[in-house]
Amino acid sequence: MQDAPHPHQLLEAVVRYLRDDALPALTRHGEGALAYQARVAANMLDIARRELLAAPVDEPAERARLQALVGTADDPPGGADLAALNRRLAEAIAAGRVGTDTPGLAEHLWATTLAKLAVDQPGYETYRRLTGA
Repeated sequence: MQDAPHPHQLLEAVVRYLRDDALPALTRHGEGALAYQARVAANMLDIARRELLAAPVDEPAERARLQALVGTADDPPGGADLAALNRRLAEAIAAGRVGTDTPGLAEHLWATTLAKLAVDQPGYETYRRLTGA
């Protein structure tokens, strides 16, 4: 285990620098294209920071839901990895083995969508309204 600062704190500091110092300086000096790239970089780092913070809770919950939907007795202890389980779910849906009437599917898809929005687009108005964020 590493001492502070933690990775999410380092990312937050870089984002703050880009937004608070670099962007205004680039904009003042007429560097519109560089300011745009700095804004994109800050947004990407923000996404990475939110994912680092959310993953310890979101990934085990997603894995548990997927195991319940498409897990098999052959899976390793703790379940298959997320990519394999998601592939398995997509194949089961495509083959008609899992559908809208499958218990837990709608709940899984909804929870996964909200978790992804929390990382990718936490400012999305519908997300904020639905979650009270």
